[in-house]
Amino acid sequence: MEKRLSMSQIKEAAAYIQSQTKHTPKIALILGSGLGSLAEMVKNPDVIPYGDIPHFPQSTVQGHSGQFVIGTLEAKTVMIMQGRVHFYEGYSPNQITFPIRVMKLLGLETLVVTNAAGGINRSFNAGELMLIDDHINFLGMGGNHPLCGPNYDQFGPRFPDMSQAYDRELKQKTLKKAKELGIPLHVGVYCCLSGPTFETPAELRMLQVLGADAVGMSTAPEVVVARHMNMRVLGISSITNITSLDGEHQASHEEVMDYGKQVAIHLKHLLLELLPQF
Repeated sequence: MEKRLSMSQIKEAAAYIQSQTKHTPKIALILGSGLGSLAEMVKNPDVIPYGDIPHFPQSTVQGHSGQFVIGTLEAKTVMIMQGRVHFYEGYSPNQITFPIRVMKLLGLETLVVTNAAGGINRSFNAGELMLIDDHINFLGMGGNHPLCGPNYDQFGPRFPDMSQAYDRELKQKTLKKAKELGIPLHVGVYCCLSGPTFETPAELRMLQVLGADAVGMSTAPEVVVARHMNMRVLGISSITNITSLDGEHQASHEEVMDYGKQVAIHLKHLLLELLPQF
């Protein structure tokens, strides 16, 4: 698969999806590890496997189903990505964010992105939620940026502003709703690394000094591209493990999946209550 996809390929993928559904969603949700069951609650769904869509990257990670589910959720028409692709799977940042480009052509206006993350902030516990207030995109800062290469002028400017990557109004609504529901919700900075290794204790201590509250292997590229196209973004991390700053605890994908299923109960409840306000 090509590392950079053309505008014609984006249009071809969007046209195929449009031909497979009767729905016209405005809200997109990317479901991270452990949250795939939310897609099962969609009413009158049109399910489109990524493998059927021209030029679409394929998810290879356990816990990521690899399909779109388009339909009605809490009286809102939504487009759900049940699983995403990552840089560590061998895809370029341009390929990783190809689905976001396609969403924009389909008329999507708001992106809700979720992920599983390791808690760096010592006040966090595994099984809790964090509202993403901002991010540190080490993947992009290291040269693997989704906007490198010729600019898609049809979508946005060459040098987009990222001072408000995460929508302030959506963040306030989320905090208010979480408080009403009695769901603990931290607010913090998410750090995106490439993976697939979990971080060393020295790396984690460095990230702590830099102001990161949680760390993961996704999300920032999608958010950057969504903002490039002026989509509104809300980000929530499921804290699925507490990182070991002293090396005493060994992280595993199984732990991430187990805690992801636990915290998904609260996250699903919160998202379902929030959707009518979008």
